[in-house]
Amino acid sequence: MLLTPAQRRTLNWAALAVAVAALVWLLGPVLTPFLIGAVLAYALHPAVEKLASRRVPRLLAVALVEIAFIVAAAALVLLVVPILSKELPLLRDQLPLLAERINHAVSPWLMQMGVNVGLDAASLKAFLLKYLDANWDDSIATALASVRIGGSIVLTVVGYVVLVPVVLFYLLDDWPLYVERVVNLVPPRLRGAVSSFVGECDTVLGQYLRGQLLVMLMMAAFYSVGLALFGFELAVPVGVFTGLAIFVPYVGFGIGLIRALLAGALQFAGWYGPAAVFIVYGIGQIVEGMFLTPRMVGGRIGMSPLTVIFALFAFGHLFGFVGVLIALPVSALIAAVVGRLRSGYAKSSLYVG
Repeated sequence: MLLTPAQRRTLNWAALAVAVAALVWLLGPVLTPFLIGAVLAYALHPAVEKLASRRVPRLLAVALVEIAFIVAAAALVLLVVPILSKELPLLRDQLPLLAERINHAVSPWLMQMGVNVGLDAASLKAFLLKYLDANWDDSIATALASVRIGGSIVLTVVGYVVLVPVVLFYLLDDWPLYVERVVNLVPPRLRGAVSSFVGECDTVLGQYLRGQLLVMLMMAAFYSVGLALFGFELAVPVGVFTGLAIFVPYVGFGIGLIRALLAGALQFAGWYGPAAVFIVYGIGQIVEGMFLTPRMVGGRIGMSPLTVIFALFAFGHLFGFVGVLIALPVSALIAAVVGRLRSGYAKSSLYVG
């Protein structure tokens, strides 16, 4: 059966898409730092363009924007340090006591139901003393041994830390050139439709990123102030971490909630700490879900919770932690593509005739 020109073009584009997807899958570990750099460049290039439009030399504008981003990222990483430095000793000392309190409260109730379960506080204490000991010499020796064993992993991490800023710098510096080259690859007869589609995707992503950033900052302030009002010593680092972590739906909030519950259980006796966390985080979820997100993000990207969870797992499986970060923006683009394909299919002879 002979194919029409339109069908041949469709098969050619499909074959090209499959080849690109296979190449990305095979070179995933190599492409990861370049993918990170490309995502960061897309998010940061508007700031560079604004500085350049005000007659700031482009190289200086790129350097200022990248330095500001690196400082902000380093500050975010350093938020974890006070949490770990305070929580690990408290965890070692207080968790056995917490286990005993749970035993006294829960074990009699379980025994009435015929379930004989209990926590061995002595074994738990021995485990914690073994793995959370304050002997830093042993910890350093263990870390060095891990470096020797997993040297390739360490080199990979160091390579990412060095390579990503370099990739980001060159992408930001030559961003207009790369955009022009990509546009020139599109056949002239298709540039109008492609430009319309790219503009639509850019609007969706821009709205999502700007709105989500505002929501993250406001929720970080809310959680920090809320926990501080209840007397949490780690209110600021835990609150800021939770607010910024909600960029990853469900997963980020869940991790922040677990950190807050752990901080509350270790600092306060009884149920005061967990109760305070549930109050603050419950109000936070209501404020974010019912007021901030609908107004500032506009329903985000129109994906159902089940689709969001599937996208997070799928991209996380394919690209690791970076895949989790880019899952929703990329899914928004895929949804736009699927929408146009569905519209074209509904008008095609295959569907109509």
